Amino acid sequence: MNRPIVTVLGLGGTIAMTPSAAGGVVPALSAEALVAAVPGLGELAQVEARSFRQMPGAHLLFDDLEELAGAIREIAARGGRGVVVTQGTDTIEESAFVLDRLLDLDMPVVVSGAMRNPSLPGADGPANLLASVQVATSEEARGMGCLVVLNDEVHAARFVRKLHTSSPAAFGSPMAGPIGWVTEGRVRFNARVARVPALAPAATRDARVGLVTIALGDDGGHVRALLSHGVDGLVVAATGGGHVRPELADILGEAAGRIPVLLASRTGAGETLERTYGFPGSEIDLLRRGIVRAGWLDGLKARILLTLLLRRGISARDAVAKAFEPWGGGLAAA
Repeated sequence: MNRPIVTVLGLGGTIAMTPSAAGGVVPALSAEALVAAVPGLGELAQVEARSFRQMPGAHLLFDDLEELAGAIREIAARGGRGVVVTQGTDTIEESAFVLDRLLDLDMPVVVSGAMRNPSLPGADGPANLLASVQVATSEEARGMGCLVVLNDEVHAARFVRKLHTSSPAAFGSPMAGPIGWVTEGRVRFNARVARVPALAPAATRDARVGLVTIALGDDGGHVRALLSHGVDGLVVAATGGGHVRPELADILGEAAGRIPVLLASRTGAGETLERTYGFPGSEIDLLRRGIVRAGWLDGLKARILLTLLLRRGISARDAVAKAFEPWGGGLAAA
C-alpha cells in the first residue's frame, strides 16, 4: 500500500524541549526525534521530518513565517499530501493565521505543539503529533486553510485562541468552537470554513504595527507614546463593541490621517460594531474619523493581517479596508 507523504516541519517549542543544566527546559529535540517518538506514525504516512527552526514560540518573527510559507509551497508543488508544523504554543494562534493568510493550497497544513514537555508525565506532544498527521492525511481537511490540532480537537486558524497558560486543553475557538475532532483514529469535521483568498507572495519590507488594549479610564497617554516611536500601523482593542474615551478618539482620529488604524474589540469574541452607539468615542464616532473596523478578528489577528499588508506595501486606507471586508470589517457603510 502506498502511504501518503506528510512532511513535519519543526520550529522548536515545548514539544521539542528537554531539561537544561541552567534550569528549566529549552528546545533541543529535532523534528526527526519527535517523529521517532510517536508509535504507529509510520503506519499512517511516509513521514519526512525536517528541523526548520529551533526556538521557543515567543522568539518567532514574521520573516521566519514568510520563509516557512515558501517551504510549504515547495512541498505542495512536489505533490506532498500534507504538512504538519510543530512549534511553541505561545504564538500558535498568530503563526497559524499568518500561514492561513499566506497560503492558498488544497493540501492540508496543520500547526500543533504541546503544553507538557517530553520530560513530564503525560506529555501531550506525541498524541498531538499523531492526531495532526491523521488530519493532514484526511481528504476532508483539503481546502480548509490552515488548521490547528491539539488535544484531539481541530480548530480553524482564523478562530483559534490560546485561553489558558498551562492546561492541556488550552486552545479553544470562542467564536465558533472546534470545527472537528479525532477519535479512534478517525478524523471528523462538523463544519467547513469559507475560503478567503490568500495574499500573493511578494517582496516584503519591515513593518511595525502597534497593538494596544484599552482599559478603564484610559486617556491615551500610552497610545501617544507608541505613536511617537513611528509605528507604521495601529490596532486598538477597544472596550465592548469598539469604544474609547473622547480624548483618545481625538488621538486615534488624528493618527488615522497618517497611518492605518484598526478598531477591534478586547472581548475576544463577537465583531466590532458599526452603527449602534453614537456617543463621542463610540464605534460610529471612530469610523467617521477614518478608523477601519477589524470585524470579528480579535486584536492579535487584526495585527497579523495589517502587518502582512504593510509588509507588502499595502497601506492606503481603502486598500486596507478592502482586505478586512471578508472578516466583517472595513470602512463604515455609506
